[in-house]
Amino acid sequence: MHLKELQYVVMLADEGSISRAAERLYMAQSSLSQFLQQYEADLGVALFLRTSKGLSPTAAGTLFIENARSILYHYRLVRNEMYDMEHLQKGRIILGISSFRGSYLLPPLLKRFYDTYPNIRVDIVEANSMALEEKILEGLVDVALVALPLKKLNHKVGILKSDEILIVTNKQHPVTSYLHKKDTYPFWWADLKELEQFEYILSDYDTILGIKSRQEFNRAGVKVYARNTTITAAMAAAMAREGLGLAFTYRSCVGEYNEAIHASIGENGIYADLALAYPHAEYRPKAVLALGEMIYDFQKRSGGR
Repeated sequence: MHLKELQYVVMLADEGSISRAAERLYMAQSSLSQFLQQYEADLGVALFLRTSKGLSPTAAGTLFIENARSILYHYRLVRNEMYDMEHLQKGRIILGISSFRGSYLLPPLLKRFYDTYPNIRVDIVEANSMALEEKILEGLVDVALVALPLKKLNHKVGILKSDEILIVTNKQHPVTSYLHKKDTYPFWWADLKELEQFEYILSDYDTILGIKSRQEFNRAGVKVYARNTTITAAMAAAMAREGLGLAFTYRSCVGEYNEAIHASIGENGIYADLALAYPHAEYRPKAVLALGEMIYDFQKRSGGR
């Protein structure tokens, strides 16, 4: 049994599809399919059921996959601890982050990190905060930048900042007539009751923004019309900036968009804590801690954006 074989099986489980897993593994679909057939034959047990919707783990497969994840996780911990003995001369970090926030944060951050630690590789896992929570609990990432609150993570996380949730739309949208002026950024605030007539673009219930926005609607006692309700937060914000409706975004994700306007929700705004979360383990590799410290420093230097 080789680690690469375990990685193949775990990837198949994560993707639920031979074609998608092969793409992620940079190998031919036929090669991965042959591997799985031979591997199951050698084990003498089927790991997956083949269905019209893809791969589904069998009972035996579920047991195997859980243990494969554990083996890979502990191997990574031991390997990172050995790398620490080399004084950060080499290593590998798996960082979880959303595409939304990662698009502005990661390029300059990774440039600075690689300048400091040129032999440490950072692999990126893109997912929303709630999906990243599962990966943290399973030990599939070494550190993740997430928005709180999360549902299952009960060990301590490192709070980076309190991130304001804003309404975003186009400057030409008629909603601007209902915005109220204030002295501090974003310079406008909105009463959700006054915006009930306008169409919203909402991310799904599996995102913090999707949950928080609906909670605010309930709190304000308004029923809103939303034609798109299951897209990503990044797509919702992009559509809103073009004037296709109102969406929600984080202040930390506000870019330089000349035609966009942002407003607080209520005079005082609403917020979600942004945190660095690690798997629950007694040992944290020095490279992971170094990256975490650099993320903290980046947020401080950028004025918290």
